Amino acid sequence: MLAIIQAAGWPIYLLLIASVIALALIIERLLYLRRSRILPPSLLDEVIRVYHNGKTTPEVIANLEANSPLGRVLAAGLRNVNAPRDVMKESIEEAGGAAAHELERFLTTLGTVATLAPLMGLFGTVVGMIEIFGAQNAAGTNPAQLAHGISVALYNTGFGLAVAMPALVFYRHFRALVDSFVVEMEQQAVKFVDTVHGNRK
Repeated sequence: MLAIIQAAGWPIYLLLIASVIALALIIERLLYLRRSRILPPSLLDEVIRVYHNGKTTPEVIANLEANSPLGRVLAAGLRNVNAPRDVMKESIEEAGGAAAHELERFLTTLGTVATLAPLMGLFGTVVGMIEIFGAQNAAGTNPAQLAHGISVALYNTGFGLAVAMPALVFYRHFRALVDSFVVEMEQQAVKFVDTVHGNRK
């Protein structure tokens, strides 16, 4: 591996940094964006039960907020449970926007790496081509310099694509996952609002 890095020349170090960043972000998002962590299965039922029992204390709301992103959305509704429907929905929407922003954290960076990696590989290719043309002189071609230029050109192109492809796949996967979580949070929040205001009628 070290021999490949040396053969690829200095542009490969930019791609190595990009690959480490992409790998760290992918691992972090895989650990964070788990359904059980974002949308605990029985949380809505528990919140409705708490509401029916009239146990909406500040401590209960604080614990609900710390539970999960869905918990923060439902806590906003629970905090405004005695307010008109429009006020309750508005507070839930604000909490939902903040939760969605948190779910999307680092995705822009991962998308940037996926877009930038092939360009960085192309940059390495250009550097390699410059070395290839530099191998030409009045006395003829320097085979060692020519071989090094070809190595730089090909290794950087290949490594750039190798970094970009998984980064792009995971970026698209995480975006779809976040979108599905946000839709499901909205549905559960609407169900909670309907339960509260249906009972009030």
